Amino acid sequence: MSKLGNRPLVPLNIRDLSPYVAGKTIAEVKEEYDPPEISKLASNENRLGCSSHVQPQVVKAMQEIQDYPDPASGQLREVLADENNIDPENIIVGAGSESLIANLCRTFFLNNEEAVTADATFVGFFVQGNIRGISIKKIPVTDDYRYDLNAMADAISERTKMVYIANPNNPTGTYITRSEFEQFMRKVPSDVLVVMDEAYFEFAQDVSDYPHSLRYDFDNVITLRTFSKAYGLAGFRVGYGIASKKIITEMMKTKLTFEPTVAAQAAALAALGDPAFLKKTKDVVNEGKKRLYKFFEEHGVSYVSSISNSVMMVLPTEQAAIDFTQKMLEQGVILRRINAFGLPNCVRITIGRKKEMRHFERSFKNLIEAQELPSI
Repeated sequence: MSKLGNRPLVPLNIRDLSPYVAGKTIAEVKEEYDPPEISKLASNENRLGCSSHVQPQVVKAMQEIQDYPDPASGQLREVLADENNIDPENIIVGAGSESLIANLCRTFFLNNEEAVTADATFVGFFVQGNIRGISIKKIPVTDDYRYDLNAMADAISERTKMVYIANPNNPTGTYITRSEFEQFMRKVPSDVLVVMDEAYFEFAQDVSDYPHSLRYDFDNVITLRTFSKAYGLAGFRVGYGIASKKIITEMMKTKLTFEPTVAAQAAALAALGDPAFLKKTKDVVNEGKKRLYKFFEEHGVSYVSSISNSVMMVLPTEQAAIDFTQKMLEQGVILRRINAFGLPNCVRITIGRKKEMRHFERSFKNLIEAQELPSI
């Protein structure tokens, strides 16, 4: 029997990695607090559910559940190609945007290369980068919680392989404009891959100065999108990337072979066939944001205007954010404190249905009346 060596079983980058901590589920809140009403406004899911077209197609797909799914997601890529006026070869489909981020990290990094992003952005990028042992330069967001693209461009070095930009950003809901994107891309070397994570694209696409990254012809840009948000398919895990054929060809070599599942591909195809549901979702979110802004202004709450499906509250301290989310949780309102995203004094509120937003307002007022609301 050979002697054990001195190497650690677990690499340091994995040992020191903090696991992703999701928000509480409805079942957990029910068991712990048993409030008369529960509104889950923490995870940026579609609180309307999903299109009614989805269920019958998923049931039909279950007849093929004994077979492996199409590893290329051929039919879904064809429909997405038609939707975006591109070739299917420009598209890769995976189990959500985060799976594609992991794929990017597997595919393009050597051991001594680094990535550049903001310090307050999607935590999934930090997790996947750290799993791969990638050095990540985190550039502070501006005072108004936006990407500082000038500082990010200045941070690019000979070691930089990738720049990650979530647009709109999660969790802040802020965005980079068309002119900012164009100026930034003029500064980025052609051998640096720019990841434009557009998970909230459907909510942002009608904003006049929002840069639709697919309208540009940059060979070093990959656009990521998802069915988890506007389409309401978070439980199915379907996302896709759009880039040059060269980038997609390399990513196809390293993607997990049989993702997404048979049912997930069927669900995504069905969701794409129901534009009326998508419009309803966007209308609910836009109306809900206006109502929430008004409520916050009436009660002197600091917040950040958003073009996604959530709004970020800004509290004076981390302790205030902890106390506020806990007291709202006890009343059945599940919110997301976003310390893991680099903003410990902020709380993210997903825009839900009218009933859920009224529950938020009523619970907020209860704290005021009970004089339990942290100083805001």
